[in-house]
Amino acid sequence: MKAIVVTDQAAGTAGMTLVGRPEPQAALNDVVVQVHASGFVPTEMEWPSTWTDRLDRDRTPSIPGHELAGVVTALGYGTTGLSVGQRVFGLTDWTRDGTLAEYAAVEARNLAPLPGDVDFTVGASLPISGLTAWQGLFEHGRLQAGQSVLVHGAVGAVGSMVTQLAREAGAYVIGTGRAADRQTVLDFGGREFVDLENDALEDVGDVDLVFDVIGGDIGKRSAGLIRAGGTLVSIVGPPEARPTDGLVVDFVVEFDRAQLSEIVQRVRDGRLRTNIGNVSTLDDAVAALNPTERRKGKTIIRVRP
Repeated sequence: MKAIVVTDQAAGTAGMTLVGRPEPQAALNDVVVQVHASGFVPTEMEWPSTWTDRLDRDRTPSIPGHELAGVVTALGYGTTGLSVGQRVFGLTDWTRDGTLAEYAAVEARNLAPLPGDVDFTVGASLPISGLTAWQGLFEHGRLQAGQSVLVHGAVGAVGSMVTQLAREAGAYVIGTGRAADRQTVLDFGGREFVDLENDALEDVGDVDLVFDVIGGDIGKRSAGLIRAGGTLVSIVGPPEARPTDGLVVDFVVEFDRAQLSEIVQRVRDGRLRTNIGNVSTLDDAVAALNPTERRKGKTIIRVRP
């Protein structure tokens, strides 16, 4: 099969190469998925799991990518709940070869059925962004209707999901970004917008929840905006500062089939829009994953036409 591999951690995405690799086999409780579309998170190149297995042994050259949508082609021993020919979407394990390939071996529990009216490109854009937003807001942030949420990077793949889900839950959403992002954030459901390059973040006032995808100085300053009993949720590691009277949660997304089913149902009935930026082919993936200019939304690699 054709696959993208990386061998040099220092080179990042610039070290990607399209090569031929053996097709994976389905192990215990696995399925093999013929990948139709794959999502990619650029920071993946910085994750230790991209370069090592569960026992911390080097596994390069490795196939990156963790989000996929496709069709089941084989079942491993003991696999239940899925069938050959079924449309699925979900996540591969962090420490195994990923989805920038024509086939991927995945634990069956990490996949959910993909409805026939949802395109594979859309399906591949949902797992990490959708589950991160859902878990950050409702599991870790304990968001309730009527609360206020400050969403950093609200025009990005994760931030746009956070904005929409928080709005649907009845929250007052304030999004941040660059000046050019203002209208997009408002279109996704933000009630206010903060230009992080020109506006004073502290003018936002107190909020119940901050969802931070930026970290650094922005995360540090955000801690001072949390009102008593509120929560600072981060997906970029432990914040440098803590709220005076609130919680800090930094987490890594986990697969949840029920949550992913809730997310895709919202896409089907128009309550949720996925934020897809560039769509490229596997043959052109190396160039697409090394953009020369800033792109909004998630890059999707369409593995099959």
